Amino acid sequence: MEIIWVRHFMTPGNRKKQYIGSTDEPLDEEMIPQDLKNYPQIDALTVSPMLRCRQTAERIWPSMPFETEPLMRELDFGEYERKTYEELKNEPVYQAWLDSGGAGAFPGGEDREDFQKRCVQGAENMISRLIAEDCKRAGVVVHGGTIMAVLSAFDPEKRPFYHWQVCNGNGYITDIDPEEWKKGVHLFYNVRILHEIDITDGEKLR
Repeated sequence: MEIIWVRHFMTPGNRKKQYIGSTDEPLDEEMIPQDLKNYPQIDALTVSPMLRCRQTAERIWPSMPFETEPLMRELDFGEYERKTYEELKNEPVYQAWLDSGGAGAFPGGEDREDFQKRCVQGAENMISRLIAEDCKRAGVVVHGGTIMAVLSAFDPEKRPFYHWQVCNGNGYITDIDPEEWKKGVHLFYNVRILHEIDITDGEKLR
């Protein structure tokens, strides 16, 4: 089975380089690519319940009904929601978080380890359901953090969390062996980038 992992298109907060996790904002209409023909056709679609993911899914695969998976929503950044690096760089707590490599939680926010665990559980629930449905190719529209959490967990090479950063609208294609998965071998094979270009590049938008 093949799974297409897509990070949602850009939101106003993304464009301003804000931390956008639990904030349920819509897409930035000016930053949605016009040409959406390069996304593969799929048999099933799963999305995060956040508005930006639902809107992205509806743009890429407009006629495809979808399931939502709440466990694959983005990290809650707590008191730092909608703030930028420039606004936070002189705060000792924020600097300590950067120095830790992004481990731990922002004030009032979610711990990254807990976040990763719930994303992985959501992905396992989804993949088991897709295998039971005999799906051949599925699309998943989620968040950048979700993609990093899931791929770092199921990567046979165990590459780190931040290795899997990807721009808005881009993502990865992964292969799964359904028989291995049912036996408890939860690994992604033949992982490749969805688009070789940054499709949020302004030159490619209009």
